[in-house]
Amino acid sequence: MGNEKDLIMLVDDNPSNLRIGKNVLTEYYTVATAPSAEKMFTLLENNVPALILLDIDMPVMNGYEAIRILKSKSGTSNIPVIFLTGKTEPDEQSEGLALGAVDYVTKPFEPKDLLERIKFHLSKTHSA
Repeated sequence: MGNEKDLIMLVDDNPSNLRIGKNVLTEYYTVATAPSAEKMFTLLENNVPALILLDIDMPVMNGYEAIRILKSKSGTSNIPVIFLTGKTEPDEQSEGLALGAVDYVTKPFEPKDLLERIKFHLSKTHSA
């Protein structure tokens, strides 16, 4: 990795999850946090992250709805999305991946595992 850190956008309606996620990621990445999908779309107007970590259970617009919109727009359709969620049912994981997520990580997450998954998916986008 060069001097410039990749931007990771972390979207979760729980302030504690945003704080924990930011603490885990900040050493390696620039982190933008959004407490809702709506706020994420506002941030995306001026920032293009290398990867988005997206919760599913959020009020107003859930993660499934948000990824549908992300994947339908030319400016955001190629941004890798990893669902970072408390949803653990296999059907939920299948739905998330079918909607275009590159990975699915359940909370509570193991920091080292999350970092490895992010690194893996970013290496694929950087070499593409």
